[in-house]
Amino acid sequence: MAQIAPAAAPVAVPAPAPAQGVTISAVNVVGSQRLEPDTIRSYVKLRVGQPYSQASADQAVKDLFATELFANVAITNENGVVTIEVKENPVINRIILEGNKRIKDEKILPEIKLAPRQIFTRSKVRADVSRIIELYKRQGRFAASVEPKMVMLEQNRVDIVFEITEGPKSKVRRINILGNEAFSDKELHSEMYTKQAAFYRFMSSGTTYDPDRMAFDQQKLRQFYLTKGYADFRVVSAVAELTPDKKDFILTYVVEEGPRYRFGEVKVESQLRDFDGDRLASQLPMKKGDWYNAKLVEDTIDRLNDTLGAFGYAFADVRPEYSRNKDDLTMSLTFQIAEAPRVYVERIDVNGNTLTQDKVIRREFRLAEGDAFNSLQVKRSTARINSLGYFQERFEVDQKPGSAPDRIVLEANVEEKPTGQLQLSAGYSSLEGLIFQGSIEQRNFRGRGQTIGLDLGYSQYSKQANISFTEPYLFDRNISLGVNIYRRDLNSFNYYNANRNTIFRQSTTGLQVRVGIPVTEYVYAVGSYTLNYDDVSVDQSQYYSTRVNGALQCDPLLAGRYLCDAIGKRTSSILGMTLMYDTLDNRVRPTRGRTLSVSTEFAGLGGSVKYTRFRGNAAQYFTVGKGFIFSLRAEGGMILPLNHLGDPALGIDDVRLTDRFQLGEPQLRGFDIRGVGPRVIRQFITDDGSGNPLVITDRDQVVDDALGGRFYYLGHAELEIPLGSGAKELGLRPSIFMDIGAVWGVRSPQLQNSPFPGGTFIQSRDPSGSPIYTQIDAATLVGTICTATATSVSTNAVNPAPPGCLTSANNTPIGSTVSPFQEIFVGNSPKPRISIGIGVNWNSPFGPFRIDFAKTLTKVEGDDTKAFTFNVGTQF
Repeated sequence: MAQIAPAAAPVAVPAPAPAQGVTISAVNVVGSQRLEPDTIRSYVKLRVGQPYSQASADQAVKDLFATELFANVAITNENGVVTIEVKENPVINRIILEGNKRIKDEKILPEIKLAPRQIFTRSKVRADVSRIIELYKRQGRFAASVEPKMVMLEQNRVDIVFEITEGPKSKVRRINILGNEAFSDKELHSEMYTKQAAFYRFMSSGTTYDPDRMAFDQQKLRQFYLTKGYADFRVVSAVAELTPDKKDFILTYVVEEGPRYRFGEVKVESQLRDFDGDRLASQLPMKKGDWYNAKLVEDTIDRLNDTLGAFGYAFADVRPEYSRNKDDLTMSLTFQIAEAPRVYVERIDVNGNTLTQDKVIRREFRLAEGDAFNSLQVKRSTARINSLGYFQERFEVDQKPGSAPDRIVLEANVEEKPTGQLQLSAGYSSLEGLIFQGSIEQRNFRGRGQTIGLDLGYSQYSKQANISFTEPYLFDRNISLGVNIYRRDLNSFNYYNANRNTIFRQSTTGLQVRVGIPVTEYVYAVGSYTLNYDDVSVDQSQYYSTRVNGALQCDPLLAGRYLCDAIGKRTSSILGMTLMYDTLDNRVRPTRGRTLSVSTEFAGLGGSVKYTRFRGNAAQYFTVGKGFIFSLRAEGGMILPLNHLGDPALGIDDVRLTDRFQLGEPQLRGFDIRGVGPRVIRQFITDDGSGNPLVITDRDQVVDDALGGRFYYLGHAELEIPLGSGAKELGLRPSIFMDIGAVWGVRSPQLQNSPFPGGTFIQSRDPSGSPIYTQIDAATLVGTICTATATSVSTNAVNPAPPGCLTSANNTPIGSTVSPFQEIFVGNSPKPRISIGIGVNWNSPFGPFRIDFAKTLTKVEGDDTKAFTFNVGTQF
């Protein structure tokens, strides 16, 4: 492998002395391989019949080297016969990169101008070396070096090898600011994009040196001082020095703050008859005596332009005139509003849409051709088109002058992006174990703005399939229509000995039809009809017995009365109505705006389920500081039964278990799935080794069954923290949060223990199937285990117990062994459960990833907490 040396200076081989002044009789070319001799002769000015001189020969050599086709050139003259001897530059076979790890080939190769089958030239190699080094400098690697080498091949071909030594990233070791008196270095550092390298900034891209960023920081410093009243501030110099070890940079800024100014007289002079200058001036945010703020002036100009635009003055010109008084350090300001005509929309042009039909875009405009121009409506139109999600990010409606001074043309220059989505993912959830999901969706079906989709999901505890279709403008009217057909199979579970145990299976097959109409620009009304067929069942081998009437049926002793009441097949016919207010800037990832909604559902228009359900939701998003997003969200609901399901004395609630509200992970972080709210905890009883009963209360060794509730509320406060550009590219979005919520209001179920004066009665079975009655003193948990034999099996039969033991109804043998236990009912309280924590969202290559660490601040007896949760492959 030969190193590429600098090109030798062009030299013409001297001719014998007598040849000077000889007339050229022939021009011969030797050594050419690919190029024709006539082509080579055309590059020089040596012609037959012309006199030959050393100067003309030197010029010919320079001309040939200038073509960059030759590695060497020599010219000789023998009595008028001129011979041009050339060695052609080789042809490039391939380009090879070695040593590049931080920047991949696909990013470097586009910067290289040399390419296979091109003629090799040293100048192009040098230029490519400079481009590669510049590429590394843009990433902060100023110590990078590139050594080009050439591998000679047969047939005058070469491989070009760029050996790259990347070197470490050049960090900013220190930032010095000289001349600042009003503000500390720390305050000014916080305003700059470039940061000093520190161990806790390992994910920040702002710690690398970048000359362009350094220039940007000078502007940031000036903007900061101008907002604080220092109108004369300037950066005298900005110098970047490489440290002696040539690894990092030290940045030094010399600033001159100047005096601090206050606002003087602030006036508005308007030449528009519709606006009174004095009235506008009275509404300005700055007042005489306030500290001068250049940012406030810019914002005021924007506000005035928006105000004028809302009244049809699209081309209104607002110009500030400054009057600086250096004696009393005041800055007087006059906003000049020049004369301008009221403007009307001449036409609306839509360009760039190849798939999307024009009407899909035009119907989102809040202005029509011929309407008076309104800047607020233009902004709203822009937001609505952006919310479609069919076009480029940050789409803007362009405003062009029309055919007359009072005419304007609105242009929607769109760039379509793919709207179809196919997702196949596998992941792991702390809720459901292994998850497999697949979905296909087209959000702009046939270019008409329709959405059609198919979703499939499978995990150990749930299966679901959903087909959906939405038409946002039915019959080209502002009426939306949506249809969903779905099937969901859910295995509900509890925990015993830290293991999940399926307690019931719920299969739901249903159809939902939705119709939505706008009430105002920001208020929508949505009506829906849902028809569900539910089948709730339990494992008969685990929860069924013939204890009652000899018939095989759900045994409350094994399953609990609340679960037995939920079993069965039923039909739900539900009418719903939702009223929603929405001003969010983005419905997928909002950064500002609010949304409010209230909804009600009535189940009872046919079917076997009858209830009324009410829900309310509210959310507010704020942009705080530099990229922080703060959100407040709240929701609540209640469900009221419209029929009676059983005897209240038996603890039967009129709202079925499957219709109640449940709360826990992931809605309320810091708690396990369904870990909040009313629940029945079954505690088993064993022998303490001395013949005395011992109640086991260890959470991992009890059966925990969540019952849900009729009422709930839930609130979130969350602050999303911005990261550097490197973390943004990875899709990382950390946040801190606080959650609050509760669910309550269920009727106390009939437990499998019964309170009696002086103690608690507990029933179990011995190995022969005979009932065992245990009387346990509430204070000492000491009791006597008694055995009795059943005398009859009937609906209300009572098994007599030995003297001294207590009895209850329907205590008949079931022919199997059940460990002694007692049940307690806890958690039925509206007391708020509060948790705080940190979380990270990551749009990983495997699908959305969410991890949360939460600390529970308040809880109620029976609540099940969980500090760490994560999920991959599905959305929370």
